[in-house]
Amino acid sequence: MFDTFVMVDWSGGNDRGKAAKKDAIWMAVARRGGGVEEPEYLRNRAVAEAAIGAVIKAELAAERRVMMGFDFPFGYPRGFAEALCGEPDPMALWDWLEARIEDTPTGNNRFDLAGQINMKLTGGCGPFWGNGLKRDVSGLLRKKGGREPRFAERRAVEELAKSAFTCWQLSGAGAVGSQVLMGLPVLARLRRRFAGEVAVWPFDPVDKAVALVEIWPSLVLPPRKTGDDIPDREQVRGVAARLAALAEADMAEMLDVSAAEEGWILGVLPDGRVSAALSAAESTLVPPRLRDDCFALPPGVDWVPVDAALERLRGAVSSVTGVERVAVGKAGGRVLAEVPLAARANPPGPNSAVDGWGFAHGGLPAPDAKGRYELPICEGRAAAGASFAGRVPGGMALRVLTGALLPKGVDTMVLQEDVASDEKRVVFDRAPRPGANARAAGEDVSAGEALLRAGHRLRAPDLALLAAVGLPEVTVRQKLRVGVLSTGDEIVEPGAAEGPHHTHDANRPMLLELLRGWGHEAVDLGCVGDNRAAVRAALDEAVVDAVITSGGASAGDEDHLSALLREEGKLTAWRIALKPGRPLALAQWSGMPVFGLPGNPVAALVCAAIFARPALEVLAGGVWLEPEGFAVPAGFAKQKKPGRREYLRARLKEGRVEVFRSEGSGRISGLAWAGGLVELGDEATDIAPGDLVRFIPYGALGIT
Repeated sequence: MFDTFVMVDWSGGNDRGKAAKKDAIWMAVARRGGGVEEPEYLRNRAVAEAAIGAVIKAELAAERRVMMGFDFPFGYPRGFAEALCGEPDPMALWDWLEARIEDTPTGNNRFDLAGQINMKLTGGCGPFWGNGLKRDVSGLLRKKGGREPRFAERRAVEELAKSAFTCWQLSGAGAVGSQVLMGLPVLARLRRRFAGEVAVWPFDPVDKAVALVEIWPSLVLPPRKTGDDIPDREQVRGVAARLAALAEADMAEMLDVSAAEEGWILGVLPDGRVSAALSAAESTLVPPRLRDDCFALPPGVDWVPVDAALERLRGAVSSVTGVERVAVGKAGGRVLAEVPLAARANPPGPNSAVDGWGFAHGGLPAPDAKGRYELPICEGRAAAGASFAGRVPGGMALRVLTGALLPKGVDTMVLQEDVASDEKRVVFDRAPRPGANARAAGEDVSAGEALLRAGHRLRAPDLALLAAVGLPEVTVRQKLRVGVLSTGDEIVEPGAAEGPHHTHDANRPMLLELLRGWGHEAVDLGCVGDNRAAVRAALDEAVVDAVITSGGASAGDEDHLSALLREEGKLTAWRIALKPGRPLALAQWSGMPVFGLPGNPVAALVCAAIFARPALEVLAGGVWLEPEGFAVPAGFAKQKKPGRREYLRARLKEGRVEVFRSEGSGRISGLAWAGGLVELGDEATDIAPGDLVRFIPYGALGIT
């Protein structure tokens, strides 16, 4: 498995200036168990090469394994390398190009070199085409037609990934060919600079500290699905985040490809499928047409699907908490900052699993005529905390109690209930297997063994494990401080309503308790009215790591929160395609994450559980949380329209799941009535009683 994932979009490369631009080089870095760093804008190829080299150097120094992805082909269709270099080795082709490509701040010779290659191989009839210069280039056609088909137009992987572009095209829309000619020399130099540390997939075994792989960001996040005004930036962030979250089996499946000459796109499987673990599912979002539907959006405005919003959020967060050492007994609920190693083995020595009699199995005498075994009793006994000092002679038995270290000369135990004994001998009627009822030293945990992964939130059983192997302290993350702010002129403290125009603040106590249950330090930021200056002041003065707000997340006249975040902060997603909870603000305020939840309590709880909980866990130094649900027969009927995901308040009853009588997001009583949520997917569905539906218990959402 890799520790760090560095993804590079190589679109362009001529100097683009200081300001971040589209069609430039972008690099994103993600780490397993953490978040994604803000993608870095690299204004030209020289800057990019230096930055990539610096990352490799730093990761090697930190002894982290790195996967580096680049969005251009690592090889050409079969036969090209041998025709040009005399051998079918793609690395020889890399070196051949590196020796001949000239790249300076004022220009490069890629078109001229392509023309020279064409002249050498076909007399000027291809395979390269697309002269992008104003002047003519000998041997390089401006258009695709008229070329000699000596080599295949596309690699084998591009025949599977039908929308991938050919590496022969050097200019115009989809001109991947220029990226290859200008990118491979950079990779050749990096490979030479870090000799012995770099493997190039799929040409080399992926057994070095650094693996270079070919990526295609559109597999993960198609451009039309991006919400960033610079799609390349969002795409590399998404690829890095998705790879960092992959399970080992999924990564192994993607790497199990043989393409020794042409190269391969990571994520495309040999049978033509795209890895389901890597690819982003295509949305089937269909906005409702009804004018009286309160979830309808203005013409031309699309909802953000739940999965897309979660992916964007996942790629935007990383740990913000410091570390400290705490006693194991006080570490419950804390997030591990380092992998704890066992101070000693468990058990530290071989011991008995039962109360009974111990002996050396090899010293058993032959059974008597009735098949019984008889052993004389050795004087003394072994008990937990009171070891037997001597050695038990062969052919004798010793009284040994549960948990006692096995004395020398004892390797097998027979249960007390299975023997007859007096003060001089024990008798049993069948021989146990060698080593029966005995625990080997370290059979549970070996000394020095890694116990739990960093990012794991410690539970009571974990504390037992840490204590059992002799650890007095562990290194954990400091608690994440999360502020809860309510907004709205109508919101007052419970019991303070002066009339029906006032609403008691149900969200704040609910959210504060949720945060405490999730293991965070909950900070009450109170309530502010519908006043932009007051909201701004509350956010500026909050001494916390993140803020959860409720109310003001939509687009009405008094929704000052979303307007403020959009104008003065960094609003990353809103209007999520889910019910309840469409108006949801996911944003940053001076670098501090802000989760703007809807004002209705049901919607606030659902959005907090689905969106805020996993993101806050990553901010706290933990891992992204996926709620675990299970299939249960429905005890209800429902027809659902396509276009948004729905969460219904539900509870189990007599082996079926029933739903609350109303779906209204203001029906707070349904939250207390329920024991979890039924999740209905984005697509249309017609549920009849007995159909299987996904039920997510409150406990799986951290709601206790």
